[in-house]
Amino acid sequence: MGNQNIIMEAKNIESDRLKNINFKLFEGEIVTLIGPSGAGKSSLLMLLNRLEDPKKGEITYRNKNINEYEMVKLRKEVGMVFQSSSLFDGTVEDNLKYGPSLFGEWDHNRGKELLEIVQLPVDYLSKDVEELSGGEKQRIAFARTLANRPDVLLLDEVTSALDLKNVELMEKFLKDIIPNQVRAIMMVTHDIKQAERLGNRTFFMDEKEIAEQGDTSQMLRNPTTESLRAFLEEGTIDGT
Repeated sequence: MGNQNIIMEAKNIESDRLKNINFKLFEGEIVTLIGPSGAGKSSLLMLLNRLEDPKKGEITYRNKNINEYEMVKLRKEVGMVFQSSSLFDGTVEDNLKYGPSLFGEWDHNRGKELLEIVQLPVDYLSKDVEELSGGEKQRIAFARTLANRPDVLLLDEVTSALDLKNVELMEKFLKDIIPNQVRAIMMVTHDIKQAERLGNRTFFMDEKEIAEQGDTSQMLRNPTTESLRAFLEEGTIDGT
């Protein structure tokens, strides 16, 4: 990855929930974040599109400090999808067009394209979101973030509440959109096997730090830290 463009970088980041965070995110890659509960995985994602701000250190997006971007522009380009879909009241199209409309960029045809990406019929545009199943809501939440044409996607356990069919669909979307529609993805997952299926690289977080980072398959097969070794053994036992 070293010869590719760095799209985001964190240097010496500290916050209430994180310490000594340093990493580079390259164009064209999916980075998965794994680690025990409370290790700081979601907190790290929240810093990257300024849902929270660090107390110390610098985060850059395209070589510019993220504090220098207008908030709405940063969140358009560094999009985030949460575990719970959090759709607005109204139709599917109301949800999809919300972000692009802020910038005068919505086109009805874009709605059809987005539904194709998440494999839902075009007549869903006029459906009320209350009529959707949990899996459909999560797919629409994903499409809503893609509607903004983000460069970077931040995903916080987006498949953890989904059934197997929807997990497989979401994983296929993620592989299909890199790097042509989205330049890079950083994804929190509690599922070690999912990290292995999707992650070019993986960050293992423990005790508020990135305890280990590297090529996913290599790291998961030959952990260099005792904490990752123990975490992987526990994961094998509970089936994750």
